[in-house]
Amino acid sequence: QDTFKIQTQRAFLDVYLADGSNIRLDIQTSDTAEKILEVTLCRMGLSRELIKYFSLFFFQDHDDGALSVVKKVAEFELPYVSLQSMKELCCKLGIRKWYMDPSLDTLLMDCRASLNLLYMQTIQEVKRNWIKPTERQMQELECLQKNANEAEFLELIREMQFYGYIRLDPCICDYPEEGCSADIYVGNNEINCCIKLPTNQIKEVSFKINRLRSWQVAFLGATKDGEDDTLELRFEYNDSGTWQWIVLYTKQAFLLSSCLKKMISEQMMKAAKEGKE
Repeated sequence: QDTFKIQTQRAFLDVYLADGSNIRLDIQTSDTAEKILEVTLCRMGLSRELIKYFSLFFFQDHDDGALSVVKKVAEFELPYVSLQSMKELCCKLGIRKWYMDPSLDTLLMDCRASLNLLYMQTIQEVKRNWIKPTERQMQELECLQKNANEAEFLELIREMQFYGYIRLDPCICDYPEEGCSADIYVGNNEINCCIKLPTNQIKEVSFKINRLRSWQVAFLGATKDGEDDTLELRFEYNDSGTWQWIVLYTKQAFLLSSCLKKMISEQMMKAAKEGKE
């Protein structure tokens, strides 16, 4: 607040849902993301015990129909202040599910509000080509959507490629050689990279998080034209018994880092639960 000279005062804040609708909140500029998320979801009728499965994100809607999730909003962050500091990015504040294990969907299916949120987000991701159903699967989904059968729709789509993943904007990576462009999908305990080689061949690589030892996010400064900030995420990966560093140059490095933390946390909780049983 001090940095951007924003005093604590009453303000209105729009929180967007995946179907494009929004909920307008009457807030204080000093309200944290944790408070704003709770107020929004309670207004929608979500059970309090299910709030932890959702989070606030900053995102961008592009003119070409693409969707960019810029970053997850930290619980202590002040969304109103952050939006003021990101004005040039034209970001919106939205609610998305916040877990990387698709099997956790089953915990949210009995609550109408959480079911609606999952369904809206899934429809959005199919339209934006994040999820990759086959032609036959797409026909089945369209039939279920037409009949407004949300539960069956979500059960069917869990079987489809990249469901439950977060898609990053196209970026540059140094694997298998420097300067390769890549489409990145993060989920199901992997970083899936569809890499375009200098020969224009496409190579799909899956980096499993159980073979990842550590990672770092670094700020590299502005690009040569001085317009954009450059971030990199580098991770140490065991490839056939040899440890090597792999680098992704992406503005969404912090989002990718959050996803890796979440997947590891879910793995640990799952292992602890299985150990008790």
